Amino acid sequence: MAGHTLSSLLLGIIAICLWAGHMPGAQAVPVPVTNSLDPRQSAADKLVFAHFMIGIVGNRGSSADYDYDMQKAKAIGIDAFALNIGVDGYTDTQLGFAYESAARNGMKVFISFDFNWWHPSTQATDVGRKIAQYASLPAQLKIDGKVFASSFIGDGLDVAQMRAAAGVDVFRAPNFNPSQTPNNGVVDSAFNWMAWPNNGANKAPQPGHSFSVADGDNAYKAWLGSKPYMAPISPWFSTHFGPEVSYSKNWVFPGDLLWYSRWNEILTLGPRYVEIISWNDYGESHYIGPLDSKHTDDGNSKWVNDMPHEGWMELAKPFIAAYKAGASKPDAYISQDQIIYWYRPTLKSLNCDATDTTMQDANNSSGNYFKGRPNGYETMEDAVFVVSLLKTAGQIKVTSGGNSAVTYRAPAGAYAQKIPMGVGKQRFELVRNGQSVLSGTSPRDISNTCPCGIYNFNAFVGQLPFKPFGSLDSQGLASLTVGLHVSTCQPTPTLIGTAPPPNDPQPTYPPAMWEPPSIPRTISTQPVTTAPPPSTPTSCNRDSEESPNLTGLCNFLCFKGWCPPGPCKCNSFGTPGWSDSNEAPGLPGSRSR
Repeated sequence: MAGHTLSSLLLGIIAICLWAGHMPGAQAVPVPVTNSLDPRQSAADKLVFAHFMIGIVGNRGSSADYDYDMQKAKAIGIDAFALNIGVDGYTDTQLGFAYESAARNGMKVFISFDFNWWHPSTQATDVGRKIAQYASLPAQLKIDGKVFASSFIGDGLDVAQMRAAAGVDVFRAPNFNPSQTPNNGVVDSAFNWMAWPNNGANKAPQPGHSFSVADGDNAYKAWLGSKPYMAPISPWFSTHFGPEVSYSKNWVFPGDLLWYSRWNEILTLGPRYVEIISWNDYGESHYIGPLDSKHTDDGNSKWVNDMPHEGWMELAKPFIAAYKAGASKPDAYISQDQIIYWYRPTLKSLNCDATDTTMQDANNSSGNYFKGRPNGYETMEDAVFVVSLLKTAGQIKVTSGGNSAVTYRAPAGAYAQKIPMGVGKQRFELVRNGQSVLSGTSPRDISNTCPCGIYNFNAFVGQLPFKPFGSLDSQGLASLTVGLHVSTCQPTPTLIGTAPPPNDPQPTYPPAMWEPPSIPRTISTQPVTTAPPPSTPTSCNRDSEESPNLTGLCNFLCFKGWCPPGPCKCNSFGTPGWSDSNEAPGLPGSRSR
């Protein structure tokens, strides 16, 4: 038995090493990129889009600058980017880069016309011609053979004139308002932009004027009838532009647990299409994409620097899989234990009026100001928001600043909790059977001072196990000090996004399992390498079956104690579950434990 088992082990190791291209002298074999979406996508398919702002990426120099975004988005289940365009001189150059990158990375894209800059009353022909310009490119999203196109607002557009100018069949899914466009015959679908609880007039809810996102769903679905609905979902909305830009924006919508609760609504609603608002709109703080996605600074760095949101991508991944499968909850699509948490950097009661002079508006002419605090600030909760994604139930312990620790039972699956916010360090821990499974301290403290001297109602998003997060580069920080009235804030990241916080004990993981390799910014032709197995492979006792084609081999090796990174993924750490006296799971004739 021992000889047979040893042979099996060696064969398994050889097979996996050959698969990964790591045998001495082995060469990495390029894998051809294929489209994940048929160019004649059916109108019946469920698709997830993400709103992508072309207006802040004029500094991109080639299609390779889009690969990072395409790969990140595809990895969590996003099917296409809605490319929001204005009338900037670099728009066509950047659209060309985006379409090229999407085709190379198996993604789709489509144009979303921003009618803050386009004019529906005079530019219907121009809109149609722009659609035609990109209609035949391989990455163009098509529904039933029709070219998919969308918009931000745009009511009043002469759709018939637009279609004539396009010269191709267009599947039109604009953000028209049902009350302003009574005839739904001009659209094939429609996109509802209001992804946040609101007052019905594009501001936060007020007493007597409160509308949920579901209220908007109902209005659009009633208007569309049998036509497919594009539902919005967004994690946050906070913006704090002042006189340093051409228009002032200083408001928030209540975010709090919106990202979690809205995904659950999406699973119940089951719309044909979902659009995430947004991938990279840093100025409105509802980005889920990484900070190091190449872009220019329109002033947003004042509240975006050191505020990663990549944990929201991790939270979305099992929900997107469940949505596409028609499941009512994401539990079956959770592959490992994770804790996603977020919070604002200060209490909302903090007074920044003395230094936040960028926001002074004595006449309150825009209606956006309240002593410098953003309109709607009172609708936000002073809380730390925690979502656990667990394979099995456990105890979650959260210590927020100087507050007493809060411990609660989190069931298997996705579960949300909010904890009173305290100034200081933020610590999180998952415990099972009295043993710490995950633990860590957030890289960002909650502070009692005004960051950069301003009101910052953006969210810091973290996750356990720790994963690297991006930082703004010099172009993304170019306008940080413009308009500030403090000298203590410099245009540089201060948080380390590539390692756990110093002096904070973490669970012991094999070296290559601690930080999964990040997605490269450009496509590389170099062989991918991984760390060698630990010299004493005694830390893993079960794999997560992340590699269906290698389930048996991964189960065997991980149960033995070594879980080769890349093809296999460890799901349980502790004493190895296998010895020569009992066989490992996943192999013919073996006994399962």
